[in-house]
Amino acid sequence: MVGTSPSPLDIVRQFLAAMAIKDYDNGLRYIAEKCEYHNMPMAPVYGPAGVRAVLEPFFAPTLENEFVIRHAVADGPIVFVERLDRHRIAKGWVELPVCGVLEVHDGQITLWRDYFDAATLVDAWPELAALFG
Repeated sequence: MVGTSPSPLDIVRQFLAAMAIKDYDNGLRYIAEKCEYHNMPMAPVYGPAGVRAVLEPFFAPTLENEFVIRHAVADGPIVFVERLDRHRIAKGWVELPVCGVLEVHDGQITLWRDYFDAATLVDAWPELAALFG
C-alpha cells in the first residue's frame, strides 16, 4: 500500500493541535521558512522564528488553550478555518472568535492570516493592550 501525504486541512489541524498544547517544536515544523504569519491587527512576521516570537509570549500566561474548529474547508492548498480560540488564564477563560486563512504547500504552511477583533481580546484580557497599540 502506498502511503498518502496529509492534506492541507490535515496539516492545519495537526499544527493547531500542537500549538494548543504549546508544543512549539512539533507545531513549528509545519511552518515554512518563508511563511508569512499575519494577525491582522498586528504587523506580519516570517518563518518559524517569527511565529514563535509572537505566540510563545502570548501563550506564556495561559494555563490551557483550546482551538475549537467550528468550520474548516480546503480548496487545493488554501484552508479556511473558523475557530473559537479559548485561553484559560488565572482569572478564567478568554474566548476569541477567529477566522484563519492558511496556504499549505509540500506539507508546510506558507501563509497564515488570522482575522479577529482586537477589542474583544483586550476587553477580556487587558494585559494584552500593548500588543495592539
